[in-house]
Amino acid sequence: MKKEKTRVAIQGIRASFHEEAALKYFGENIQTIECNSFKQTFDALENNQADYVVMAIENSIAGSILPNYSLLLNYNFPVIGEIYLPIQLHLMALPGVSFEQIKYVTSHPIAIRQCIDFFDEYPHLKIVESSDTAACAKRIADEKLTDTVAIANNLAAKLYGLDIIERRIESNKKNFTRFLILTAHENVVKVPANKASLCFQVSNQVGALAKVLNIFASLGVNMSKIQSMPVLGKRNEYNFYVDVEWEETKQYDSAVKQILKYTHNFNILGEYKRHEEEVSPEKVIKTSPGKSERKYISVKKLAKNS
Repeated sequence: MKKEKTRVAIQGIRASFHEEAALKYFGENIQTIECNSFKQTFDALENNQADYVVMAIENSIAGSILPNYSLLLNYNFPVIGEIYLPIQLHLMALPGVSFEQIKYVTSHPIAIRQCIDFFDEYPHLKIVESSDTAACAKRIADEKLTDTVAIANNLAAKLYGLDIIERRIESNKKNFTRFLILTAHENVVKVPANKASLCFQVSNQVGALAKVLNIFASLGVNMSKIQSMPVLGKRNEYNFYVDVEWEETKQYDSAVKQILKYTHNFNILGEYKRHEEEVSPEKVIKTSPGKSERKYISVKKLAKNS
């Protein structure tokens, strides 16, 4: 009997960074459910149109994606995992198109901002912002655009049949996005956890939050993330979203019991295994002392349009 593919809801289309994260976490045997918004991914899970959701929650350059924290609390689907994805941005075009033919560059505005050094080198290129990196690559392929390149990932170039004419044009080579993996309560499989995502409120009194944080510290529980969000319609009240990590479960269990005394509306959003970064020797880039100059595509640079 053929095993059914795992259905994974993502924001965006195939070959987006969300699909790349899904493939990295679940493997190749998945069915991607494309959604126009993060809310739609949660609706797909709620309506049994998907088994899991992969959702970006923070980027090392752009910071936290604040609206997604509200979705975590409003839908109350458990977080069962996380994945950190290096963001590598490439310049891609239709096969046979040379750089000299290019007039326009299209991508998501965040991706464009992450490639500012590249565009400083080629000021004649006109920037066109779009809602999705992969959608830009797909548009070039669908419309056979010979004067336009997209900024997207390897997956997009492969899926939509584009040639990468310049690799790794992002200015910061250590940029990554953290994605959360969520599912319905009935799909949760208990695994040994060493990380949790929590949400709670504290009283508006001097030292209230400090008491909670001191409990974590005294029990050896590492707080790897804290994010505050105002409680809708309530002045000076905040939800605190906290990620904590531990070595022994008893540390975490004891911390939760103690902080319950000082918090209200306490929620465990998920308990899961933290992502362990894989570092291989070939990924270690050696740099020589002093500032190194990046050489991009070798073409005659055109004067900036007046």
